Amino acid sequence: QVQLVESGGGLVQAGGSLRLSCAASGRTINGYGMGWFRQAPGKEREFVAAITWGGSRTYFADSVKGRFTISRDNAKETAYLQMNNLKPEDTAVYYCAAKNTYFSDLYYLKTRDYDYWGQGTQVTVSS
Repeated sequence: QVQLVESGGGLVQAGGSLRLSCAASGRTINGYGMGWFRQAPGKEREFVAAITWGGSRTYFADSVKGRFTISRDNAKETAYLQMNNLKPEDTAVYYCAAKNTYFSDLYYLKTRDYDYWGQGTQVTVSS
């Protein structure tokens, strides 16, 4: 069992930056692909970014490409989402997720792929 706790959300003006952290406990995140998703009010949860458990490959939704970066520090059992040039449409609850996998070079894009989820952290971007 992996427990995930997100932090780093908050209120920021458009054009600003935030760094979200996802701290894992219970089991090592080695062997887990990690992902970030978000859900705005009245909308479905959507994919934002993913990283392989080896950290060598990443993938981003088109809406955040070039502005967001995903990374991980397996020694610290933590994944990160660096968000730059934030826009009001980035406002949402952000969730991290972990996928147990044998494959160090695969990332996962769908909510149903993931085994564990955090409770979410609110990000609000004002215009």
